[in-house]
Formats: sequence, C-alpha cells, structure tokens
Amino acid sequence: MLPLRDNVPTRHFPIVTVALIVANALVWILYQVPDLEGSVNQLAFHPCEVEDSCPRVGEDWPLTAFTSMFMHGDWLHIAGNMLFLWIFGNNVEDAMGRIRFLGFYLLGGLAATGLQTVITLETAGEQAAEIPNLGASGAISAVLGAYFVLLPRARVLTAIFLVFIFFLREIPAFLFLGIYFAFQAWEANFQFRQPPEGGGVAVFAHLGGIVFGLIAVKLFQARRPLRPRY
Repeated sequence: MLPLRDNVPTRHFPIVTVALIVANALVWILYQVPDLEGSVNQLAFHPCEVEDSCPRVGEDWPLTAFTSMFMHGDWLHIAGNMLFLWIFGNNVEDAMGRIRFLGFYLLGGLAATGLQTVITLETAGEQAAEIPNLGASGAISAVLGAYFVLLPRARVLTAIFLVFIFFLREIPAFLFLGIYFAFQAWEANFQFRQPPEGGGVAVFAHLGGIVFGLIAVKLFQARRPLRPRY
C-alpha cells in the first residue's frame, strides 16, 4: 500500500516538514550519491560503537545518532520516506507548531535508534552490530504514531498493489496506519527470533518511533488539528 494524499487541511504552510524533506534530499544528492560507501562509513550510526565492541568508523556515535536520520541507502529508500513525511508530517506539524514538531521529530528518531541499538546489542551477533544504521524512517514512524492519535478518522487515498495491478481507495487513517504498525510488529517478531546478520530493514527502529509517537504526541501538541474534509 502506498499513500498518495490525505483529506486534512492545514492552517499554515508546513515549513519544517518541507525543510526536513529538502535537508534529506540535499544530503542524499550532494553528499551521499557521489560517494555512497564513504558517506555511510563517515556519518551512519554503528551500534557496536556504543559499547566499544568494534573500532570506531567515521564520526563518533553521539553525532551519528543524529546524522544517520538524514541519510538513506538508495533512491527508493529516500523517495518512500519523504512521501510518508510529506503526507503525514504537515498535519502533525500543524497541531504541534514548528519548533515543537522539530523537537518531536528529532527525539522520535533518537528513540527509534535507541530501541534498535538495544535489540541489536542484546540479541544479535557482532556482525549485525557492525552494520550501519541509517534512514529517516524511525523519526517518520514517530510522526505516524502521532498522526494515528491526532487524526484516526482522516482518510488516506491509497494505491493498493496486487501483483501487477493496482487500484485506488480512500481508507481511514487508523486502518492504513494500523496495517503499517501490524506489519512492523510481525516483522520485528520474526527478526527477534532470527536476528539478521547481513543487514536489512531496521524494524525495531520503526517500532521505537511508533511507540514514541503514540506516547509523546500529547506532550508536544499545541492545538487541535483541523477537521478532515469529506
């Protein structure tokens, strides 16, 4: 399923959401594309560095915990993340205000990285702990968790793919996001039982972001979001 738009207006232009999208795009195009491997080694987050179980690669982990939120692995990775951020971030920003939303986004990304790191170090082997973690999806998952609380009855125009065909349907946000959350939980359960040693999707980061968003949204909310258009 791929979200295309929702039906909730905003009071103001989402400056922070757009700025985050631009920042991610610039990091990808200007910094990562010319030297993908070098950029990942320099500014991606390596869990093993937290407990000094591997040599430091690039910058130290307190910095890369932030910089890794603005890095991606390929064009599809960044395109999907930025689509989700654009569709769901503008309304969460509108409900929180610009400064609160930025703080919420960054803290959500740190919470996501924190959970993924704990799970990796406690359950996976040394090889898995050396795999670089990068991507905005942990922070964006926090945004999705907040949207689920704020606007469960909004409707999301969704492209639903079935093998080689797809069709468009408007479905409630709680259903769209509920399916996303359930898939992350299912995948996390699978990875918990069989930790990947060769890389893959950091689903515990997604879960960490989701839980942070669900719990913290009311602490950051400044006003009610606008009502959906029907």
